[in-house]
Amino acid sequence: MSKVHNFSAGPAILPQSAIDASVAALQDFAGTGLSLIEVSHRSKEYEAVVAEATQLVKDILKLDDNYAVLFLQGGASLQFDMIPMNWLNEGDTAVYTNTGVWASRAIKEAKLFGNVNVVASSEDKNFSYLPKGYTIPSEAKYFHCTSNNTIYGTEMFNFPETNGVPLVCDMSSDIFSRPFDATKFDMIYAGAQKNMGPAGTTLVIIKKSFLETRGTKKIPTMLDYAVHIENGSMYNTPSVFAIFVCMHTLRWIKAIGIEAMENLNISKANLLYTEIDRNTLFSGTVAKEDRSRMNVNFVLNNTEFETEFIKFCEAKNLVGLKGHRSVGGLRASLYNALEIESVQVLVNAMQEFEKLKA
Repeated sequence: MSKVHNFSAGPAILPQSAIDASVAALQDFAGTGLSLIEVSHRSKEYEAVVAEATQLVKDILKLDDNYAVLFLQGGASLQFDMIPMNWLNEGDTAVYTNTGVWASRAIKEAKLFGNVNVVASSEDKNFSYLPKGYTIPSEAKYFHCTSNNTIYGTEMFNFPETNGVPLVCDMSSDIFSRPFDATKFDMIYAGAQKNMGPAGTTLVIIKKSFLETRGTKKIPTMLDYAVHIENGSMYNTPSVFAIFVCMHTLRWIKAIGIEAMENLNISKANLLYTEIDRNTLFSGTVAKEDRSRMNVNFVLNNTEFETEFIKFCEAKNLVGLKGHRSVGGLRASLYNALEIESVQVLVNAMQEFEKLKA
């Protein structure tokens, strides 16, 4: 079978080395004679996986022991509840920006637990830009933002100065795609299935001093970050397979280097955006200064061509290009593991389709 070029927004493309290691481990994990998906998560062989995955996160992001790294379940969506449940006490206010569907859902959930101040929103233009120039009130319990908006295709390349207000960020779809100063954040969380591994686990990074600001609020055990930190992500049975694949993906990222990874991602994004801007059939949907490198949203100027173009691409093994059901149009997700050759095949298809319609 010829190569399939996977532009899916998630579950997304993975490095071949992680897939190969997973296939081997499904047959015999670490010489145990057992499959990865039947081995005890309390075995020394599997505990070594969690330990290595945890350390790889710290190594790549240059974090010390002032930060705890967790692999939890429930996706980033459960974090929408866990964060306010852990930190918002009576009378507390959390500050959010509304930059897309997932930010909107985080805001909705936070309102169940305390006061929410939405200081900025781009909903007025269908989330096609990132709001700027807003002020974060100093009395806020924390400030929450979403670094990359998978559905709408915007990405934060600069984060606001919070002036001491704890900074919390959902980095589900651009984590490990570029270097950034992780020590400026009090909490980072990311569903694995975009840029780090398969669906089933969620990376959570917490600054330990931030955890101490929660107060004495009673929290259900499974939703208490302190419990998960104390038990090293293994209070309950973890997502054994997903964490294993994350470990191998993180090995791959570390071997390439986060700076080199950013350069590759810039090259891929520039290649596609240049063609979108040049091609008479297509238009971008996002303010140019806010265009995501991870999720490229664009449309056909003649919407009648959309179904035909998607089928045209599928015939060339270009898959996952249909835009999110709530937005429509087209979306090409250029996560770390997608090779630039795949982007070039898409660009070639766009150019060929343009000639057909000339």
